[in-house]
Amino acid sequence: MILRLLKSSNPFIYILFLLIGTLFWMGSLIQPLPYSFFDGENNNVFYYPIFKITAKLPLLQVVLSLVIVLFLAFLIQLINSRYALIKARTKLPIAVFIIFAGGFTTIHTLHPVFFGAIFLLFGINSLFSIFNNPKPHTEIFNAGLFISIGTLFYFNLIVVLPAFLFAISILRRERNWREFLILIFGFVIPALFALSYAFLTDQLNGFFITFQRNIVTPVNYLSNNLPMLGYLILLVLLTLIGSAKILTQYDSMKVSTRKYYLVLLIIFIFSMISFIFVPGASLEMLVVSLLTVTFLVSNLFTSIESGFWRELLFTLLLFSAIFMQFAERMFG
Repeated sequence: MILRLLKSSNPFIYILFLLIGTLFWMGSLIQPLPYSFFDGENNNVFYYPIFKITAKLPLLQVVLSLVIVLFLAFLIQLINSRYALIKARTKLPIAVFIIFAGGFTTIHTLHPVFFGAIFLLFGINSLFSIFNNPKPHTEIFNAGLFISIGTLFYFNLIVVLPAFLFAISILRRERNWREFLILIFGFVIPALFALSYAFLTDQLNGFFITFQRNIVTPVNYLSNNLPMLGYLILLVLLTLIGSAKILTQYDSMKVSTRKYYLVLLIIFIFSMISFIFVPGASLEMLVVSLLTVTFLVSNLFTSIESGFWRELLFTLLLFSAIFMQFAERMFG
């Protein structure tokens, strides 16, 4: 019943999405707390000015995080509508991403990963548009540009750059070495501007120290956090079931859709590599992973034939995310 309502294409459903997001963020809105950054995590080139403005305004930080999550959800929906990743006409990806993010109560406040995620979605949109495009150079350049800007907000986003290079091989029938070079060129330009600014303002040493700390500083918000571990196990389970469902649909999919999902898989794999092996990447990196998983799980919820299992899995996800709102107080 809940899933049927959220799958609706009625324009008034957007009001419900706003309400769901607000309810998930309600605890942080009532008692706003800033994110506990490690030294250097909030010093990324583009994020630091935002942090300085909002540092003493924790309620504003919480509100901005909610607004950005809603914006990310709508970007996901726009990509889904443009490239028809899900056959059914539905706005369900918006609800799925809001619920996913709703369970991560630790980051219900401003974090650089949210800004990085915006530019990652811009980059994915540019990448998808190169399929069967006779003149893809502008879109490839933009994809590299967007990822570079995203890394200047959240440095660990750089891990998806190799995934974008693989994506060009997947999406282009006739591979040209110039296309890979164009992507790198697009990525390098914002980085060069940032380095030039740091050099001219005598901040070059601090620039490299910030990037180093974002990689090597050990962070683990999952240590002894049993509710979060349980929530992640559920997300992994849904991802596996969604992947199995995609495999059953693979032969009936359009060639373009197959390639789009393969690109999302590559991005997901590289984000998880960062989460597992980079000490400075912790819970926030899962936001990047969930951008890709949202399409997979939304497809699952729209294509399961059994109404009972469809509603059961969705209800389990929804109530798990609701439980996470109280888990921190219950378990300390």
